[in-house]
Amino acid sequence: MPNMTFLNYITIGSAMLMIVLILVQTRGATLGAGFGGGADINTVRRGSDKTIFQLTIFTAIIFSLSILLTIIVT
Repeated sequence: MPNMTFLNYITIGSAMLMIVLILVQTRGATLGAGFGGGADINTVRRGSDKTIFQLTIFTAIIFSLSILLTIIVT
């Protein structure tokens, strides 16, 4: 890959990490909720679920900033 800059590596790395973090997160809804049979339960994120959620937000911010910086620099 010619002309790969440091910002490109950060963008690709944060995108891959964000994909993994989103896939690792658990959903409160079951399959029955998709067919109208689910009850709405509001839960508080605790422990590792909260940490993964916060890391996902942080990674999304890093991803967005790296794209903006790449646009500004080039």
